[in-house]
Amino acid sequence: MPAKSEAQLLIESADRKANSSTRWFTSTSTKYEEAGDLYQKAAIAFKNEKQFKEAGDAHAREAECREKCQEGNEAANAWWSAAKAYKRVDPTLAVQALSQTVTFLTKAGRFRQAADREKEIGQIYLQELNDLRKACESFERAAEWYSQEDATATANACYKDAADLHAELEDYPQAIALYEQVANGSLSSALTKYSVKEYWLRASLCALAMKDTVTAKRNLSKYGSLDTTFTSTREAKFVNILVEAIEAGDMDAFTGAVFEYDQVTKLDNWKTSILLKIKKSIDTDIIL
Repeated sequence: MPAKSEAQLLIESADRKANSSTRWFTSTSTKYEEAGDLYQKAAIAFKNEKQFKEAGDAHAREAECREKCQEGNEAANAWWSAAKAYKRVDPTLAVQALSQTVTFLTKAGRFRQAADREKEIGQIYLQELNDLRKACESFERAAEWYSQEDATATANACYKDAADLHAELEDYPQAIALYEQVANGSLSSALTKYSVKEYWLRASLCALAMKDTVTAKRNLSKYGSLDTTFTSTREAKFVNILVEAIEAGDMDAFTGAVFEYDQVTKLDNWKTSILLKIKKSIDTDIIL
């Protein structure tokens, strides 16, 4: 029988401590505090052995001990440590541990830190689990917490990420609302005003993806009234040409406008994808 590792021995010691009866001269809190310390040491030992699932489990048991000691901050830190270990091997377990972290942080009123962890959840859903809708929910939740903590720039970045995903899911009205929200919040600052035309371009493309040129034109007019410089931008001119091409069913004009715009301002993957969807809708309308 192979010898037990240091980590395994620490786990056994922690289990004995956590399950032991309380003597008259020791408190229950002390018992769980000592067990939590042992689980923490076991987790570190497991990490040294590259056993990250076991390390995450040990941190999770540490967190449960911290909670029994009414140590909310320590429980949050232990769950976060568990999440970091789980991320190496199991994104679903990482999300569960991060959700526990968020619960403790919000109870303590630490909304900025909760937003950081919720954003992390969104990134796992997006990059590891390919669940765009849940990623949307996490990014929007994080953005709300960032906003109430006056971290406006970070909030806007999360709202923009959520809007991009809503558009990918073809939830275009939600995407437009979020792009406009971020744009309106960026108008008052000289540092962020330059990005407004990008948000309005994305909102306009969403309207065109809905085959709604009337809304696209109405929104362009609205955006021009909010910022008089917008009408003369390449973005506004580009959308106007697209609207005219779509209403005329002119595929060549549409393709030419996209090509010319891309020559000056390289289209990113998001714009390329939604423009292809708009182009297909023109193809369908011509066939019909």
